[in-house]
Amino acid sequence: MTNARDEMLPWHERQSGHQESRDNDYRTPYQRDRARIIHSAAFRRLQSKTQILAIRQNDYSRTRLTHSLEVAQIGNGIVHQLKHSYPSEAAFQPWLADDALIETVCLSHDIGHPPFGHGGEVALNYMMQAYGGFEGNAQSLRILGKRGSYSPTYGMDVTRRTLLGILKYPVLHANVVGKYPEKPANFRQFKASNWAPPKCVYQEEQDLLNWIIEPFSQADKTLLQEVHQTNNDNHAKAKHASFDTSIMDLADDIAYGVHDLEDAIVLGMVTKDMWLEHLEPKLAALASPFLAEHLNDIRTQLFSRQSHLRKEAIGSLVSWFITSCQVVEKTAFEHPLLRFQVGLPEGQRQALNLLKQFEMQHIIQRPEVQMLVYKGQQMLLEMFEAYSADPARLLPREIAKEWQKSQERGENGLRIICDYMSSMTDDYASRMYNKLFVPSLGSVFEPM
Repeated sequence: MTNARDEMLPWHERQSGHQESRDNDYRTPYQRDRARIIHSAAFRRLQSKTQILAIRQNDYSRTRLTHSLEVAQIGNGIVHQLKHSYPSEAAFQPWLADDALIETVCLSHDIGHPPFGHGGEVALNYMMQAYGGFEGNAQSLRILGKRGSYSPTYGMDVTRRTLLGILKYPVLHANVVGKYPEKPANFRQFKASNWAPPKCVYQEEQDLLNWIIEPFSQADKTLLQEVHQTNNDNHAKAKHASFDTSIMDLADDIAYGVHDLEDAIVLGMVTKDMWLEHLEPKLAALASPFLAEHLNDIRTQLFSRQSHLRKEAIGSLVSWFITSCQVVEKTAFEHPLLRFQVGLPEGQRQALNLLKQFEMQHIIQRPEVQMLVYKGQQMLLEMFEAYSADPARLLPREIAKEWQKSQERGENGLRIICDYMSSMTDDYASRMYNKLFVPSLGSVFEPM
């Protein structure tokens, strides 16, 4: 008969099999995972990657790095709330992530996202469409499990449970990819909405996916990888994810729906009139006791032009969502890490969706924002074309060596180029574009 500690041991394992800590190092496996993420180059690069607004448009708005820190803080708050608001003997409690684990999952959830936000993701997917595609969550898994800097073979070589936590879509590309239209004659005719990637794991990472879910029963593995098929040519979607992933995903939504709204208000992109016309009536219609009591104060504080009042409103909304979190069961699953999920009651879920929809319509889809997205996409499309046309000549020396090794293995090498381009920050991608295509810019003395 196994005890709880024995049941946890498979989730502490690393692909390398290495378990020992350094002498007198008493950190837990998840504390060591967190340190690996924080000290990685991939994590540092998030400070110069777009969240919603382009980097360097101002010195206030959030980046992928500050967003990831906020997601980690909210994720930690959700775990603390669940731990203390449910009985200690509740069946999910032994499997509730500790602080180090949930922070690791949240800090690393965006680590694979490319320059220029989701616009850059679509551009790289367009160029990789015939070669397995590109998707930010799939790239995060690839970095943590194969391409990070702590192992030549196993990437960051983090624990199995950390990898399970960032496995937001545990389905392979071939099982969810839909039908794309014909490619246009040139990049200027590129229509981004036609080339969004499926949410997935790359085919190249099938062995990694198998390793992550190995401790589950065959029935759980099969159910975990079920997809929701659409009736047209659209991509299919994963149905399930793990307990830890549900916490991270909810924390991500709260950070996006509430914290990112703050940027838009401060920068004048969202006004009080817009709020009153497009959002407040929908929130009021939810008949939520919290909103009925606090919505007037929240609006007044958000648009008061006083930072401490605005922070009070943001904090109230975040606290409302965190304290509303609840654990639900998917009884078809056997293992607790799949059976338990975290979500919001219907009213709070609808409120958060309204905030996200408002930001999408009135911030992200604004023409002035989309022009910046378009420009970043065009830069990546042209750079990818140039690099793939003559990799040995144009790629940095170390990347060119990797490309050559992939050729020797019988691969086409485009995934290596894609890895390189997706790792770029917004600033670095802009500099490299100028170096490649603008005659008056760039120098042989500038580092690559």
